[in-house]
Amino acid sequence: MQMTGARVVCEALLREGVDVIFGHPGGAALPLYDALWHYPQLRHILVRHEQAAAHAAEAYARVTGRAGVCVATSGPGATNLVTGLAAAKMDSTPIVAITGQVARGLMGTEAFQECATTEMVAPIVKKAFLVMDTKDIAPIIHEAFVTAMSGRPGPVLIDLPKDVQAELMEAVLPPLYPHKNGAGGPALPAADLLREAARLLNEAERPLLIVGNGVHIASASDALRELAEKTEVPVINTLHGIGAFPRSHRLALGMLGMHGMYWCNIATTEADLIVGVGMRFDDRVIGRPGTFGERAKIIQINVTGDQIGKTARADLGLLGDARLVLEALLPLTQRRERKPWFDRIAELQRKHPSLDIPDMDAITPQLVMAEVNKAVARADDPIVVTGVGQHQMWAAQFIELDLPRSFVTSGGLGVMGFEVPAAIGAQVGRPNATVWAVCGDGGFQMTLQELATVAQEHLPVKYVIINNGYLGMVREWQELFYEHHYKSVSISSPDYVKLADAYGIPALVVTNKEDVRAAIEEAERAKGPFLLDMRVAPEENVYPMVPPGASLAETVEDPRVVDRRQKIVVGPEGTVSYP
Repeated sequence: MQMTGARVVCEALLREGVDVIFGHPGGAALPLYDALWHYPQLRHILVRHEQAAAHAAEAYARVTGRAGVCVATSGPGATNLVTGLAAAKMDSTPIVAITGQVARGLMGTEAFQECATTEMVAPIVKKAFLVMDTKDIAPIIHEAFVTAMSGRPGPVLIDLPKDVQAELMEAVLPPLYPHKNGAGGPALPAADLLREAARLLNEAERPLLIVGNGVHIASASDALRELAEKTEVPVINTLHGIGAFPRSHRLALGMLGMHGMYWCNIATTEADLIVGVGMRFDDRVIGRPGTFGERAKIIQINVTGDQIGKTARADLGLLGDARLVLEALLPLTQRRERKPWFDRIAELQRKHPSLDIPDMDAITPQLVMAEVNKAVARADDPIVVTGVGQHQMWAAQFIELDLPRSFVTSGGLGVMGFEVPAAIGAQVGRPNATVWAVCGDGGFQMTLQELATVAQEHLPVKYVIINNGYLGMVREWQELFYEHHYKSVSISSPDYVKLADAYGIPALVVTNKEDVRAAIEEAERAKGPFLLDMRVAPEENVYPMVPPGASLAETVEDPRVVDRRQKIVVGPEGTVSYP
């Protein structure tokens, strides 16, 4: 049977289990869009900007465990994808991006909307393909999905010249099947390495498990929980590790790092064993290089060898899929009571509270996040999406999630504006989930045009804008480290209620803290999308904080908490209270 190259693309995508595509059409992609007309089973979400297509595809992948797919035309369409592809690469997210390209005969002539796409994206994708022959379309699409999903997942790009899409060919479509994350990963570590890791765990007096995004990718949450409970080891999460271990669990301590919990950071300085599971020990986690876990043996479990020992010392590296490694360790470990270690951590939690809500007349971001957390707890299948900045850190601190793949944020590249389109991808990926998008007023304005996509697709996303009138994290650093030299950080906003109304989305502006809970509950009850403009205290800072260049041992607490701690009252059995 003859069909166009573009129809072969559609057939191949179906064989890979694709059901949703995020994209924006253009001249060089028109044959593909014409083919999509014949394939209604491939749902196409029309975004308003190609960057949004990549972010939505990433969020779709993060909440489903399947590769996200995005499509753009040549030239500016492809260049607009770049930020999203770079973000997906750094956050280990499988995306297959398909771009149109000018016809083969025009390539290299600076034709209208021509761009050397594969060369441009080479450093920020796992692999880039330029398809010059129609017979290569189906095999390349298959290879793209295998590459995106295997090992450490990431983005792959396929560049399709317009005439390749339009050319007729004899369709030969091999049976292709959906792939799971981690497929084709390395085998288990050697038995002697596993035994040594188990020995260190069994003998440790002050151990910690630090878990990251690799636990989600490998579907390793159940194995992680079994190991933690058997060995009685407390669990700390990275930003991307939120939800990998239930935050309500008695062994869960919360997040570490630059804005992590004080007790988590200090625990890493006192631990005698740290086991990093599916995490990279990036700079925002370890503080000043060379100072992390100085008293501890460090075991690192990672699916790629280039990450082991890359940024922090690894005394023992276990190369493999996180779930398989944890399952192999489980029978080799022993249960051990570590009461002095848990008593020490409890003391740190009592004396150094990191989640106090400041008592102010104004609305505080911490109060908003605490109320959003209550709404999240009431949802059967909650997902929290954030942008980047102060609101991201407050959300990570205050919102407690118990389910894997329930927290989506841009951690590696740190893309402002990620939250608006990412919430779209999360909602499309899990249509029955309750998606809360926590936004900064600066980032929201970078991608607010995607409210049109939300409205057109009738997506019930709840957007909460933490509106402090600043580019908040930049302002905080200018205050603390640049002598209050505020420059280009004060930012105005449109009337978000009117803006939302223009898209047919109900919205509220909240200016009194007494109204915060009721507003969140109204958004929660809404059947469709809802937007909340929370006018918060403009110069609130995020604490705890590890200053740039400092170690985790130098974590700085909120000065207001320190002042209160000087007046602590120690009661029976060592309980601590504040006036």
